[in-house]
Amino acid sequence: MNIKKNIALSDSGFVFDPSSGDSFSTNPIGLEIIKLLKNGKSADEIKKHVTSAYMIDENSFEKDFYDFVNMLQKLKIAEGEDKK
Repeated sequence: MNIKKNIALSDSGFVFDPSSGDSFSTNPIGLEIIKLLKNGKSADEIKKHVTSAYMIDENSFEKDFYDFVNMLQKLKIAEGEDKK
């Protein structure tokens, strides 16, 4: 899965797609996940990072992560399949 290259991110969680003019906001963990995806990290790498940095178990993370990724795809922020 890739975050489109032209997506702009702010430190406050503002996400802007200049090709469509759409903007969104996300919480700090969502922003962190988008940045990790944009840097080419896999789902497994992101899972290891998030579960070690925050108090969340792997099963809960996976459910929330894939819900979040599906939302990013629907909003056309992300494209492609996830690499595990």
